Amino acid sequence: MDERWKTRAQIEATESDVLAPFAQKSGDSRGRQYSEPSHAYRTEFQRDRARIIHSRAFRRLEYKTQVFLNGTGDHLRTRLTHSIEVASISRTIARALGLNEDLAEAIALAHDLGHAPFGHSGEEMLAECMRDHGGFDHNRQSLRVVELLETAYPNFPGLNLTFEVREGLQKHQAVYEFPASRAEEYHCPSLEAQVADLADEITYYSHDLDDAVDFEILSPTQLSENEVWRRSHRAVLARYAGGREPELHKLIIRDIIDNEVHDVVATSAQSIADAGVQSADEVRRQAVSLIRYSDRLAEANRALRKFLYQHVYYHPPVSEVNRRACEMLRGVFEAYLIDPDRLGEGALRRIEREGLHRTVCDYVAGMTDRYLMEEYQRINGV
Repeated sequence: MDERWKTRAQIEATESDVLAPFAQKSGDSRGRQYSEPSHAYRTEFQRDRARIIHSRAFRRLEYKTQVFLNGTGDHLRTRLTHSIEVASISRTIARALGLNEDLAEAIALAHDLGHAPFGHSGEEMLAECMRDHGGFDHNRQSLRVVELLETAYPNFPGLNLTFEVREGLQKHQAVYEFPASRAEEYHCPSLEAQVADLADEITYYSHDLDDAVDFEILSPTQLSENEVWRRSHRAVLARYAGGREPELHKLIIRDIIDNEVHDVVATSAQSIADAGVQSADEVRRQAVSLIRYSDRLAEANRALRKFLYQHVYYHPPVSEVNRRACEMLRGVFEAYLIDPDRLGEGALRRIEREGLHRTVCDYVAGMTDRYLMEEYQRINGV
């Protein structure tokens, strides 16, 4: 063995020495659906992270809306930048708690792979189109992407990710594919999955607020109504009296993120200690998530979420643009139902197995904002 580099076995041994006992160790992974040989110097979760980053679905996130329609502004966030930011916050929290950063990051990077074009408005429209045909949920769709729809390997469908990453793509602490003998005993996913879930919330609370301020949707008076903004605004002004407003705005967002992360780390460390868990399997037996906000911050975040819906997500310039875009989505969906030959060859091959509606849903959900609008114009001869 070349002593200048570490083997996978050595890296896994280091994890066992360094990570907390309740962390999900790479060497304890339940493996992949389709057996593959181990890599010489990468752990299973490191390989998953690379597979996600190199996937076509991940690249398409660059052209999918977060809140503001893709292309509206050069500095506004997309699903791709959002996913990268979720991964960054996930790593920070995971490291502070002694968890497996690679696993938390992989889950974070993959969590929105199944998102529809045009953000949550697009998701709602697809759910409406699929109302009588099994519905649509972007979390379940992310699983379909990594298990079925990506075509990177000749020997199996999807990306063949580890059980732990796929488990982490199930939101709301749902049990995912546990053996029948353990299905009733396991209630929660790994702590790393719980971290990615909360990091997603922290990211969209803070960064949707950031984008809304940049887009000049929120006035200083409106911002002062919200406790989370007001508290960080006071703290920043106390440290940087006389600062210019654009710089102060960015500092306020940073302070909000720092407060949220610090609260999650401190609260979660205490809840883990109180639960007395000593393994990843003991984490899964818990009735509720151990990664959480304090009661005070949870209440403040509920108010922030309500504030964002009232002043940002349903703001006329945002909601009207999204409404028109979603009518295009409906038009494309219905055109494919009438004439399935418009679908790509891969999609056409799935119709017999998946049914026409689900196949069309998969195809439309995978589109970028730009491609869907161009397809709408092609279909309608615009």
